[in-house]
Parts: sequence; C-alpha cells; structure tokens
Amino acid sequence: MCPHGSGTRIVSRCRGRQQDGTMLSMARMHRLDQKKWQGIRIITLALLLGCLLVGPAAAEQPAAPLPNIHIIATGGTIAGTAPDKEDLLRYEPGILGVAALIASVPELGHYANVTGEQFCNLNSDDMTPAQWLNLSRRVNLLLSSPEVDGIVVTHGTDTLDETAYFLNLVTLSKKPVVVTGSMRPATAISADGPLNLLNAVQLAGSTEAEGKGVLIAMNGEILGARDTEKTSTRRTDAFASPDFGRMGYLDDGKPTMYRVSTRAHTADSIFNVSELTELSRVDIVTVYPGMDTVAIDAYIRAGTQGLVIDALGNGEYPEVIHPVLQAAALKGIPVVIASQAGTGITTPKDPLFIPADTLSARKARILLMLALTQTQNRDRIATLFRTY
Repeated sequence: MCPHGSGTRIVSRCRGRQQDGTMLSMARMHRLDQKKWQGIRIITLALLLGCLLVGPAAAEQPAAPLPNIHIIATGGTIAGTAPDKEDLLRYEPGILGVAALIASVPELGHYANVTGEQFCNLNSDDMTPAQWLNLSRRVNLLLSSPEVDGIVVTHGTDTLDETAYFLNLVTLSKKPVVVTGSMRPATAISADGPLNLLNAVQLAGSTEAEGKGVLIAMNGEILGARDTEKTSTRRTDAFASPDFGRMGYLDDGKPTMYRVSTRAHTADSIFNVSELTELSRVDIVTVYPGMDTVAIDAYIRAGTQGLVIDALGNGEYPEVIHPVLQAAALKGIPVVIASQAGTGITTPKDPLFIPADTLSARKARILLMLALTQTQNRDRIATLFRTY
C-alpha cells in the first residue's frame, strides 16, 4: 500500500508541480508576448513612418534624362555596302544615309536621344580642307545649343584621324565630340560599324568625355585625336597611338579613362576658323633615297605657303635637298620636319626648320595650315607646335 500510495502521492505532487509550472510559464509567455507585440508595433510604426518620409520621395525622383547626341554622317566604309556579305574588300563606301545608320542600331535609344544629319556621303580619301572648315562650323554651331550635349561624327577611316585632329584644334567647346567609323562595310557578315557607333554614342553622352578633346571610338578603345594614327589596312583594331597609347576603354557600355592629353585643344585653342573659307596651301614632301629637288621645286612654283618634310629617322634627308629647303625658309615659307619613324620627337639640325614634335607629317600639315592663320613667324609657329 505504502509504495503504491507513496507512488501516487509522488505522481500527485509531480502533477501539482507541472500545473504550477505551466501556469507560471503561461504568465511569463503572456508578458513576453505583450512585449514582443509592443516591439513589433513600434517597428511597424517606424517602417510606416520611414515609408511616408522616404518612400514617396524616392519614388517621385525622375530617372536621369538621357543626353542629346547628334550624329553627323560623312560617309565612308561604315556607310558602305557590298553585293555579298562575305565580301569585306570590294564594296562601295558612302551608300547608306544617316537614317539607315541610326536605324541599324536601335540600342542607341537606350543611351541617348539621338538625332542625325547627312553632312556629306563620300569616300574619306576625297575629304578636303574646305570640307573640314564647313564641318567645324557645323560642329561648333550645334555645340553652342543647350539642346545638344555631344556630337558623333561618322567617317571613313583613311582620313579619320586627320579630321579628328582638325576638329580637336578648332572645336571651341568642352562638350564631347567623338569620331568613329568602321573597317568593314555595313553589309559584312561581321560588320564592326554598329558596335563602333553604339560605343561612340555612349562615349559622347558620358561626363568622362567632357573636356578631353576630340576622341576616337574604335574597336572598344578610346583614343585621342592628336596622337592617333591608322596603323592597319584591314584589321578592325586599325587605330593606335604608338607613342602614348590609348586613353581608355569602352567596357560594357561604360567609358573608363586612364590618361588625358596635356596639349592644348578644343575650348583652350586659339584657332577660330568660323569666318574662314579656305586655308593656306601646305604640302608634304616624302624623303627617300635618291630623291632630288623636283617635288620641292614644283610645290614652290605652285605657290605653297608651307612645307612639311616627311624625313627619315630623326629628321634626316639627302643633302641635295638641304639648300632648296634653306632657301624656302629664308623666303618666309615655313619648313616643318617630321619623321617617318612613327614614334619619337623629331629634332631638325638646321635652326631655320621647325620640329614637328611627335606629330606625323599629315598631322603636322594640319597644324601648320592653322598656324598660318595666326602668324608667319618661324619662332611663333615653333611655339604652336610645342603647344598643340
């Protein structure tokens, strides 16, 4: 009996303890629940208040407006067509108009409000200084409008770097100007023009391009107008800056800049050509073994106002042409010495002659033509070559 009774009591006491513990736990849980719900109510109120203060304001903020980019089309391979999409060589440049170029890349609208005009439609081999003057006037007029944030010029690649450098010297604005083209016609099976055009618009619409001078967008690279040359006849990576390298990349639609040009350009330039209808005649004389003075004599008779000598090495040339060049310089015809070497500073041995610095003969010709709009003084022209 005792064990049983004792066991019953134990059980009974155990049950009593369980009941007391359950009641105590329920009371604690009730208090905890009250605190928990009170905390949840406080957090909820805070979140609601935050939504009232922050949420609508954030929702009301409009997306950043797209930049207004104007495309000036001049023809070239980027607007060229061939009867066969496998034909990358036998095509007709300058066939497609600006509307077709824009329509071929609908993604342009993701990055800018794009407009366009057909300035000309030609093979860039036929570009002239007179057309450069007209193009520069159009570019400056467009950039003077608050409705235009940047310019893209589509261009044939044979003289693309020259047009870009000319615009670099005469565009009187810090707004982006980007020149682009293609090495393959628009009909090619793997045309590079559409992506180059898209990259150019992306670059022209970016703050990274502001105040950097005229830029070239080709093959996913950002190149400076002054230092860039066409270095390949067919490859899509046909443009390079042998001395100083590219300025940056276009990666996933975003420009990344790594360097800038320290030479004067665009808004800091003194070359205002808005009232000019022509530029001084400047000719290039290529140096080669066994040459004579026939070409130089002919240019002088034709009325040249400046000579650029595309010399060998560090400004070297056959001795036979030296007296003729000296005579030209003494008559007031500036003689600039450039180099065929491709890189490095050219240093003429005769103080009568002007060093082209690191400019190629073609770029030196452009700068000399513009320098002659300011002065015919040899020392002042030499200073301009050190400045630009």
